[in-house]
Amino acid sequence: MIKKTPNPIDLHVGSRVRMRRVLLGMSQEKLGTSLGLTFQQVQKYEKGTNRIGASRLQQISKTLSVPPSFFFDGSPNVEANISAGFEEVGKSTFVIDFLSTAEGLLLNKAFVRIKDGKLRKKVIDLVVAIADEGEPTPH
Repeated sequence: MIKKTPNPIDLHVGSRVRMRRVLLGMSQEKLGTSLGLTFQQVQKYEKGTNRIGASRLQQISKTLSVPPSFFFDGSPNVEANISAGFEEVGKSTFVIDFLSTAEGLLLNKAFVRIKDGKLRKKVIDLVVAIADEGEPTPH
C-alpha cells in the first residue's frame, strides 16, 4: 500500500494554523474545544494529514483572530514545485516550522522586544558567528 503524502498547500495551511495557535499560547486542546473537535483532529489539521474545509477554516480564523487569507500567506507555488520536484516546499516551511517551536517562539518574542536597531544587528551577528563556528571557512 502506498502512503499518501499531504498536499503542499494543506501542509502550509496546517503549519500556519499551528504557528498562530502557538503565538497565542493556545493549546491544541483549547483550539479543538472552541471548534467542537478533539485535539487529535487539530493535530491532523496542523500536520496537513487532514484537509481543512472552507467553513472550518473560517471558524479557525475567527478563533485565532486572523483573516482566512493569513493561512495562505507565503504558500508554496504548487505549479512551480511540480516541475522542481517539491524542493522549495521544505525551504518555504522552514521558518514557519521554526517559529512553531518553543525555542523559535521565545527567540522571536525576545528579539522583537529589542528596540535598538544596532543592538539587534549585533545579536544577529552573534548568532551567525556561533552558527558558523566549526564550519570550514572557504578559501
